[in-house]
Amino acid sequence: MELVQGGDFLTFLRTEGARLRMKTLLQMVGDAAAGMEYLESKGCIHRDLAARNCLVTEKNVLKISDFGMSREEEDGIYAASGGLRQVPVKWTAPEALNYGRYSSESDVWSFGILLWETFSLGASPYPNLSNQQTREFIEKGGRLPCPELCPDAVFRLMEQCWAYEPGERPSFSAIHQELQCIRKRHR
Repeated sequence: MELVQGGDFLTFLRTEGARLRMKTLLQMVGDAAAGMEYLESKGCIHRDLAARNCLVTEKNVLKISDFGMSREEEDGIYAASGGLRQVPVKWTAPEALNYGRYSSESDVWSFGILLWETFSLGASPYPNLSNQQTREFIEKGGRLPCPELCPDAVFRLMEQCWAYEPGERPSFSAIHQELQCIRKRHR
């Protein structure tokens, strides 16, 4: 196992985020997308993707970590049994919350929240809503607002990640490719 010196991404965003260039933030979320693209290609579902579960190396490379909730897919979907204990509601896709159905597409939803955390420099999603209120808000079509410093193209990608229907969300390969294009435009 690799030792990562920089700590978790959430703390990093809150302490160092204001000093980072947009290009660096875009590179870091691109790293996360590449990591998730790899996991998706191996049929692995993370189920707890969030800034708190990513690590930052000394050179600001972002690594996916905390695989405690991860599972291998069978037929593209992992069905959770035994209730929804310890589920990070504000990061979890509606189909996972409602039916316990986890997939790469539910990880894509969580990636959208990770993007939001990144460009809000570590803010907490849905800060004024309880978990139950968040679920109701999502079911009624509500989504997080665009962070102040977020490029429009990144917010459009977030919105795609938060499509209610799992099949309407982009793959991690498409997300990674789009983030690379956005980063090239921000040189």
